[in-house]
Amino acid sequence: MQKPQSQTGSLARPDKIALVLQGGGALGSYQAGVYEALSQAGYLPDWVAGISIGGINAAIIAGNPPETRVAQLRAFWEQITGSATGWPAGSLDGTSALQQKAAAQSALLFGQPGFFAPRKVLEWISPRKPVSYYDTSALKTTLERLVDFDRINAATEPRLSVGAVNVRTGRFSYFDSTKTAIRAEHIMASGALPPGFPAVEIDGEHYWDGGIVSNTPLAYVLDQLPRRSRLIFQVDVFQAHGHVPTTLEQVSEREKDIRFASRTRMNTDIFAYKHEVRHAINELIELLPPDLAATPEAKRLYKMGCVTQMDIVQLIYRPLMPQGYQKDYEFSRATMTQRWGQGHGDAQVTLEAAPWLAPKTKEVGVRVFDVWHDLHAAKQLAATESETPVR
Repeated sequence: MQKPQSQTGSLARPDKIALVLQGGGALGSYQAGVYEALSQAGYLPDWVAGISIGGINAAIIAGNPPETRVAQLRAFWEQITGSATGWPAGSLDGTSALQQKAAAQSALLFGQPGFFAPRKVLEWISPRKPVSYYDTSALKTTLERLVDFDRINAATEPRLSVGAVNVRTGRFSYFDSTKTAIRAEHIMASGALPPGFPAVEIDGEHYWDGGIVSNTPLAYVLDQLPRRSRLIFQVDVFQAHGHVPTTLEQVSEREKDIRFASRTRMNTDIFAYKHEVRHAINELIELLPPDLAATPEAKRLYKMGCVTQMDIVQLIYRPLMPQGYQKDYEFSRATMTQRWGQGHGDAQVTLEAAPWLAPKTKEVGVRVFDVWHDLHAAKQLAATESETPVR
């Protein structure tokens, strides 16, 4: 695919690009497909941030040179969607709800290769009982094989940030390659969702999955100082819009979608409001007479202002059919491939539209784009208008 061009024909790739990846377990293969399309179009991020499975994908991207990132992402997803039971990974085509449920049950009973495995029976009858249902030591080996942590810690780009929760304090923490030497343990901590996975100890503290507090690192990326005007690709795997459920299983799936999608939408709305206020502060300061602008109060207000402009491009996994409440731990190879392909396709459509290339005025602090949603809404409107009788 060709890189987007401006109206004058020159390349219009922004200087600063961030890739923000939400948590969501098995749904994370959608993010890998999105990244493949971005890399093919030349949109290489200088900052990658993630939580949970998004943190794992982010580490693989940041921990490899651009020419091998997609291959390493594919190696990870093909390994963890292999079979832990001895059955061939491709034995199910993944097209039926029954097959998807079988794959999810297999993950619960047997784990996923290179990722997690159920605790041994002897552990449960020992005096010191486990505090998680699964052992994730295999993930450490997988990460150290696929991620060059020396590259992450030595390189200036891309910056890597992953979110986790301190179990003792309950506070959200970010492990950032510009501030911390990142190891496999930091990535594992971001995805240590209890009670399935054990907390990860780092420097005497224990950490759980960042999704307990917030399933998206968007706010962290947008609020970090010093701010820079950025194009942010926000890749979410839970959709806010959906149908009213008619079965208990659909209720469970819909509840999960709303719970995780609402946090993303809330963070986006809050930041957009704050950033518009920052721009308004700048506009107000410019109108003040010099003697008033020189007052301590005005100077204090001026420090709260900002002139950076942010374009947030939302890419959201919207499956065509319900996938069940178990979709985030349904690791079948067929479903992984489908999600990867959908991510790639959605990103291609978004890149072809490239609404962020439209001119912007300095008064606008934040623009939010959801190309797929807008195209779908336009089609629905056109269909409605075509059915309206002419009077």
